[in-house]
Amino acid sequence: MNASERRTGYVAWQIGQIIATRAERTLRSFHLTLAQHSALAQAVLDPGVTSATAARRAAITPQSMGTAVNGLVERGLLERRTAPGDRRTHRLYATEAGLRLAAEARSAVEATHDEALQVLTPMEQEQVHSLLLKLLASLNPASLDVDSAHREVPTV
Repeated sequence: MNASERRTGYVAWQIGQIIATRAERTLRSFHLTLAQHSALAQAVLDPGVTSATAARRAAITPQSMGTAVNGLVERGLLERRTAPGDRRTHRLYATEAGLRLAAEARSAVEATHDEALQVLTPMEQEQVHSLLLKLLASLNPASLDVDSAHREVPTV
């Protein structure tokens, strides 16, 4: 094993890429991208979230989130509503169809994650999860604004 393969960040990146690829494959059957899944999940977990906040939580650009949101709005899965007193700020709300699709996609993504992590014991999974959350809280605290126990969005 060379030095770059032993670096924790590099290993975490590799694992993130592999899990993201598997999640993308899973989400294809729902006609969702990872960014769209993230946007939809944010609107379900935090009704009225802004697109900018959803982008920060997912660690993607506002432009990428905007593209994801546009696709979901066109499909009738999300609604944009103007914030009271601020016509420029739009809040995101999942429609009934969006709520149903989010629940189905969440179950499928959870199964994909379970399959990827099956090599670890339940205790090891808890330890890894706890350590990764600690790193995430340090590197991107905005991603934990919503109850992290309900986070379902693989964002790499």
